[in-house]
Amino acid sequence: MPLSTPPTTSLLVAGLGCRKGCSAEELERLLLQALALHGLSVSALDWLASSAHKTNEPGLLQLAERLQLPIRWLPASQLADQDAALSAHSALSRQVSGSAGVAEASALAQAAAASGQPARLLCSKLRSDNATCALACAPFSQPMESA
Repeated sequence: MPLSTPPTTSLLVAGLGCRKGCSAEELERLLLQALALHGLSVSALDWLASSAHKTNEPGLLQLAERLQLPIRWLPASQLADQDAALSAHSALSRQVSGSAGVAEASALAQAAAASGQPARLLCSKLRSDNATCALACAPFSQPMESA
């Protein structure tokens, strides 16, 4: 369910979590669904983000390559800093990633890091059988390459 729409001068990040072996196709379907909730397309995205423990996950790597978007792998400490802003908390996620939720925490952490401004979720995370996706935005006043 949409919470809000991104301002026109904002940076948009898709945070992604997935089970081991999740396909790029499943991740992409979920991402497109999240974007469609806000009338957005992939071209509106600035970054993909996930937990550093997913660095070698083929589906995430393939998705980033397919969409020609940078992906940021965030450490547990950066994800855990976002726990208070998450819509739900998972004990399993905390055990595996160090955060109570990968998709929302990744989106929020990367949007804030890349913009230098506080980030906010556009919607609670969406789920498929093997993946989660959340969108976050933040205003930006500096070039994104510096993040």
